[in-house]
Amino acid sequence: PGMPGTLLGHGTGAGERLLAVTFNDLAVGGREAELERAGTLAANPRLHHVVVTGGEETLPYADLDGPLTDEPGPSLVTAALHRARLAAGSADHFTGYGARQVLDAHPARLADLLMDRKRRHLVRPVAALTKADGSVLVPARVYGAARRLARTPYRAGLDGLAERLMHRRFDDPGGAVGASLAALAWGGPGPAARWLTGEALAEVSVRLQSTAHRAGGGPGQRPGDYRARAALARHAADLRVLEQAAEIRSQRLHAPFLDNQVVRACRALPETLRVQPGARAAILRTVLKSSGVADLPPGWGTPTQATATAAARAGLRLAADPLIALFDAPLLADAGLIEARVVRKALRAAAAGEPLPLDGLADLISLELWLRRLLSRRGTCWTGTPARARAVPAGIAPQRRAVSSGG
Repeated sequence: PGMPGTLLGHGTGAGERLLAVTFNDLAVGGREAELERAGTLAANPRLHHVVVTGGEETLPYADLDGPLTDEPGPSLVTAALHRARLAAGSADHFTGYGARQVLDAHPARLADLLMDRKRRHLVRPVAALTKADGSVLVPARVYGAARRLARTPYRAGLDGLAERLMHRRFDDPGGAVGASLAALAWGGPGPAARWLTGEALAEVSVRLQSTAHRAGGGPGQRPGDYRARAALARHAADLRVLEQAAEIRSQRLHAPFLDNQVVRACRALPETLRVQPGARAAILRTVLKSSGVADLPPGWGTPTQATATAAARAGLRLAADPLIALFDAPLLADAGLIEARVVRKALRAAAAGEPLPLDGLADLISLELWLRRLLSRRGTCWTGTPARARAVPAGIAPQRRAVSSGG
């Protein structure tokens, strides 16, 4: 305390306790273990722990009014939650956003291991998927999909994706095994693709085929590395949407896991380590231990996505009526991208609990919201003064004028 460069805490003086914020979703629950771990860490006298509680007002889709962001993104439908959490933070707020995308191994990296003839390193991740699914057929299915991807050139992968879109062949939403099998490809239909019109899918299919024919030798990367970089790029782009949609005045949001040097360091980790179950927590514990932080509570570094999924379903159920009204006359339908009645039917089914891809519906809803905000802003932004047409007849020299430009 008092030394130059000391981090500021939640107050204004150097050396004050750092503010640690934990969000507790009361409308869904299931965060008891996370709160217990946070409380254990916050027992450090250098930390001031604040638990932000949120009810139905912070569920996804609870507050769909917000600013116009640079581009659409899934964060538009969860802005209320992030705004409540960030509002309790300091002038500089650090978040773990991006840790999963930077440290976890994309399922397509299993194909990279086969290309390097490192088959034995597939045993533990495949065993974990088998345990999660409970089927003895999982190892053969996963190994077969990874082997096909390892032998599939980039151009053939794009051609296959174009054909799938043309014939509307989509993977049914499933658990960890289904998601892993769907990810073992050069590319796949997005979660919202099943609700696009045939014309829109045909247009995307034609563009994919054109890209495949121009691809030549491909992106110069192996499939797992290629898919991991693409997933990280999409996630990082959505952080910019989150910053704008949930902006707190005079606050700077920092995501250290998306720092260039951190990303490079994580990319240098061997794939044989990254694909192992629990690799993210093991890596972070090793790094912190070397920095003098060793007494971490059990279960730290392995948060579950189940709570986020439950919150998304609960928010969709509570906001079903206004969301259905949003698609009474959607701009996406005017553009020929969707059929409004199809999306309304999907929203009713998802609100009733049917196993539909909720992230796909979030993509459609956020895009429709963004288009409406963009349209409402037309005519309200200065875009430059157009050049005035010359009113002087040809052949008559205009008189000189002294023009004074007022600031």
